[in-house]
Amino acid sequence: MAKVLGVGGVFFRSPDPKALRAWYARWLGMFSDDCGVAFHPDTMPPDAYTLWGPFPDDTRSFEPSSSTFMISFVVDDLDAILDRLEGSGVRIGDEIEELPDGRYGWFVDPDGNKVELWEPAGA
Repeated sequence: MAKVLGVGGVFFRSPDPKALRAWYARWLGMFSDDCGVAFHPDTMPPDAYTLWGPFPDDTRSFEPSSSTFMISFVVDDLDAILDRLEGSGVRIGDEIEELPDGRYGWFVDPDGNKVELWEPAGA
């Protein structure tokens, strides 16, 4: 049977896409063209993966955002990125979650979207 092999993109609306792309480039090093940023599997740590998972309608996992989605980025140094984001003026999550598969932190971007940062255990 034919099947899906991976996530080909994450797309969402923004009141000012150009400004949001510039913010992500400055604070997270995600340099984008008009289409977005291409992430290639061979640049991710060996234990990293992309997860597709619907959440229940009443989830609180996306709070404080009112968005119906949350993006998760694989990162190589969670502490350094969260430290850098401290100067950006966005809200940073109160704590880092440590799980067997790695460490997780969160922030809310300038458009109000909650974004997860995942540093895989093997990174």
